[in-house]
Amino acid sequence: MADPEGPPAFPAERLLVLVTGSLGAAFLPFWINWLRHSYPALDVRVVVSRGAERFVTRQSIASLIGKDVPLDAWPEAAGPDSPHVDYATWPDAVLVYPATYHFLGRFAGGLADSPMLLALQCTSAPIGIAPALPPGATGSYAYRRHRAAIAERPNVVVADPVPATSAHTGKRDGTAAAPLSLLIERLAGLCAQRAKEDP
Repeated sequence: MADPEGPPAFPAERLLVLVTGSLGAAFLPFWINWLRHSYPALDVRVVVSRGAERFVTRQSIASLIGKDVPLDAWPEAAGPDSPHVDYATWPDAVLVYPATYHFLGRFAGGLADSPMLLALQCTSAPIGIAPALPPGATGSYAYRRHRAAIAERPNVVVADPVPATSAHTGKRDGTAAAPLSLLIERLAGLCAQRAKEDP
């Protein structure tokens, strides 16, 4: 676990965050404030999926980071921009927070049907993923297969979901994304490991 007396060391200077459509997306403003307080020199950019817009607004995030928050969708108008190339090359590190069951399946399967998914399939930057899953999902065959496939990727680390009370059943049979501080700690460990392997 992260040191309760302070944030974990984090070597990245440019962090890209993808927010997917889990209820936990509603807490992202809290974690953005935590990032700004804990790592004041960190340049943070955020991309939001269509599903995430049900739980958090791009305007609220933009107000906190002081820059536009694009939707993870291909531009409707033709133009020279290639958002997937920017997303793949700009960051020192990437977080998917929270990550839905649907995202995990698409990522594990190598799909690239949105700018961020294509970027994540192509980037060499370390990626941290924090799943947030519905009741029963962690024991499902598909999730175990997806989790194992993702674990094989050398630039990816996963902070497994933590037990939580389901918003739907009212029982403690759901999960929530691990604290962002824990995901940062895991990602920092991956960065340190990669630095040793490739000095």
